[in-house]
Amino acid sequence: MKIRVATYNIHKGVSSIRSTPRVLALKKAIAQFDAEVVFLQEVQGKHDRNSAKFGDESRGHRHWPERAQHEYFAGDSHHSAYGMNAVYDHGHHGNALLSAYPIGGTHNHDVSDHAYEQRGILHCILDTPKCQVHCYVVHLGLFESGRGRQTQALIDCVKASAPNGEPVIIAGDFNDWRNTLSDKLRNELGVVEVFDELGARSRLGDLVRSFSGREKAVTPARTFPAALPFFRLDRIYVRGFKVDAAEVLHGTLWAKLSDHAPIVANLKLA
Repeated sequence: MKIRVATYNIHKGVSSIRSTPRVLALKKAIAQFDAEVVFLQEVQGKHDRNSAKFGDESRGHRHWPERAQHEYFAGDSHHSAYGMNAVYDHGHHGNALLSAYPIGGTHNHDVSDHAYEQRGILHCILDTPKCQVHCYVVHLGLFESGRGRQTQALIDCVKASAPNGEPVIIAGDFNDWRNTLSDKLRNELGVVEVFDELGARSRLGDLVRSFSGREKAVTPARTFPAALPFFRLDRIYVRGFKVDAAEVLHGTLWAKLSDHAPIVANLKLA
């Protein structure tokens, strides 16, 4: 069984500068992933101010959907689940999952490390034709010490909910720009990041590493900022799958839609 997946931090559906609504364009862009499963972060479940400002049809146009963003993006082709993390007077936002497969169960784990930064891990169980697949949508904090504790919470969550080696996909915005968390996830959960085997390497480089006894370098892809990606913030980790392909989507379109570039990957059930 093959599954195409994507992860994307959508910046709440507004541009980084001037907060111009991008929700309609995002829906079309997400459709371009042609993915069965889409992991989304910073999804606006409700925003009364933007709904009033940009959803007024009396002005002859609507730039903000009446439905929650995850329901709007899912449309008729996908099921959706939402994990509310940050709540404020005029609305809330969090993580979401879009799935072409039925979602058999969901649970949102609060992993907030302090009162000023609400974070969560959305766990969804997908009922695929072959087996159940456990998906975890992740958005970790901005501070390294907090990310370490949140990563341990993620590990505990996966071990408790998928304890027998079931297929697992963990994806999202890890904010792990120094790549300090990957080894722990690999060792504790038996996962691999999709670029582990597919990163840019040369035969000469592999030969030099072989003679020197050094292991090949495994680094996630650069995804932030979208206009000129430098930091390696977004990841897709898998267990029980072979990675056939993975890429970061670059270009003018993606630079306009969010401050993060999306990752798409083709997986095959092992």
